[in-house]
Amino acid sequence: MKKKLAVLLAAATLSLCACGSSSIPANKVNGIDDLEGKKIGVQLGTTGDIYASDIKDVKMERYNKGTDAVQALKQGKIDCVIIDEQPAKVFVEKNSDLKILEEPFEEEEYAICVAKGNDKLKDEIDGVLNELIGDGELDEIVSNYIGEEAGTKPYKSADGIERNNGKLRMATNAEFPPYEYVEDGKVVGIDVDIAQAIADKLGMELVVDNIEFDSIITAVSTGKDDIGLAGITVTEDRLQNIDFTQSYTKAKQVIIVRKK
Repeated sequence: MKKKLAVLLAAATLSLCACGSSSIPANKVNGIDDLEGKKIGVQLGTTGDIYASDIKDVKMERYNKGTDAVQALKQGKIDCVIIDEQPAKVFVEKNSDLKILEEPFEEEEYAICVAKGNDKLKDEIDGVLNELIGDGELDEIVSNYIGEEAGTKPYKSADGIERNNGKLRMATNAEFPPYEYVEDGKVVGIDVDIAQAIADKLGMELVVDNIEFDSIITAVSTGKDDIGLAGITVTEDRLQNIDFTQSYTKAKQVIIVRKK
């Protein structure tokens, strides 16, 4: 898995802008208190987008991909990027001119979204999540991507699973390593393995629909897809349009800045 992430990190490496470093403004964000009036980059539709919008006099720059926001930061077009912790670590590991501030911007939890009224599927998924949490399988899925054991415990479906209950269509946005990203033309990651484990337990075939992040809730609420997994946080605004299962992991929104 470390080899996999190395390939991913290489692909995510962002080239420095052609102009000299003297043209890039010095970093002025050293904590949350410094965000007022700053130009902040976020991925469109994420909780970083939602929460940062409440900052006084903020100038929001919204991007379809987190990599685009980080590129703008490196070029001096914005003052910082607010994004989830794990993809932030991926970006910073391969960009020595960037760092993550120690103070988290927001604590949150991820859950799986399902259409309102689809209580049967929601209850079935909650039951499977309870099993995965109880027997430690969910922790193993996560540890295969994060931590010292990365790459040592890849999830594999058991042999002989009968998939007689149709397809489980998962909407995601594969721009969010290590939760979901593209490797060798295939969407992989923590959320994909969790969805596969759920499909295995329910006797279903998993189908992954890779779409824009801000289209996921619409895809699920309209029935185009059955579930949404993409590091999605439960918020009051989202609950107006979609339902959520129990949480399956804790997370943070963090702030990426230039080191100088």
